[in-house]
Amino acid sequence: MQGANLTVWTFFFLEGFCRYPKLETVLFAFSLVMYLITLLGNGILILITILDSHLHTPMYLFLGNLSFMDICYTSASIPTLLVNLLSSQKIIVFSGCAVQMYLSLAMGSTECVLLAVMAYDRYVAICNPLRYSIIMNRQVCVQMATVSWVTGCMTALLETSFALQVPLCGNLIDHFTCEILAVLKLACTSSLLMDLIMLMVSVLLLPIPMLLICISYVFILSTILRISSAEGRNKAFSNCGAHLTVVILYYGAALSMYLKPSSSNSQAVDKIISLLYGVLTPMLNPIIYSLRNKEVKDATKKLLSKISLYQTHENL
Repeated sequence: MQGANLTVWTFFFLEGFCRYPKLETVLFAFSLVMYLITLLGNGILILITILDSHLHTPMYLFLGNLSFMDICYTSASIPTLLVNLLSSQKIIVFSGCAVQMYLSLAMGSTECVLLAVMAYDRYVAICNPLRYSIIMNRQVCVQMATVSWVTGCMTALLETSFALQVPLCGNLIDHFTCEILAVLKLACTSSLLMDLIMLMVSVLLLPIPMLLICISYVFILSTILRISSAEGRNKAFSNCGAHLTVVILYYGAALSMYLKPSSSNSQAVDKIISLLYGVLTPMLNPIIYSLRNKEVKDATKKLLSKISLYQTHENL
């Protein structure tokens, strides 16, 4: 639709990886496998945290929320990527672009806050074990999870609403999704307000939660080192190891994407990092928690045995 001095775009072209046509089939297979594993792994983790009464604890309440976020985050962008990798016309309508941008920002932002909440949960469990059930009661846990969701969804709404109002001088997005930074590169002029909003949200959701996580783990490490028995230290490290691994993976990718100098990497490298951030990390989360957690392993085996038994009865 053409205006006097402004074009309002009703659709966008997603360039994706079309400059590397030989890679598209490989990327399709890679992304599809990773996406299916993500759905299966996180789906099982959500099921066992609901169905197994032994897992009705604060840590698994937060873990269930994390798995749900990972499913939503990948589902916001990966299906579009899979379609576009096999299509010659890589098009997304304006409304679809807006929804994709919002969901990706909302889930990513919520996860930043939730990881800090999970670090505090581990801090209380290890540094104040006798008061753990009092401090981390169900009401407090629900409130903390709710704050994570509200913070992530509201900051995403703020960013998305302002980004969609910026005048764009083109509709070719040099990315495989409607990633906000890629869309803003099409802006006709720089917006000081938009830059301030992006900076404010980035600081709120990246360095601040990371600082809280680091402080929590300083106290956790100090407490663990004072434990006299090797068995006790190993158990404490095991309880924190999975969360710490997920934090390093998640924040490592996020910081490389959003807090790097704009000229430090090419757009092609940004796409690869974004793909790994969007597919690999959500896929690894349930695997990491399963490998390092006996309770999750036992609950998963119990669930799979029930499913197998049910199928056997159905066949009979």
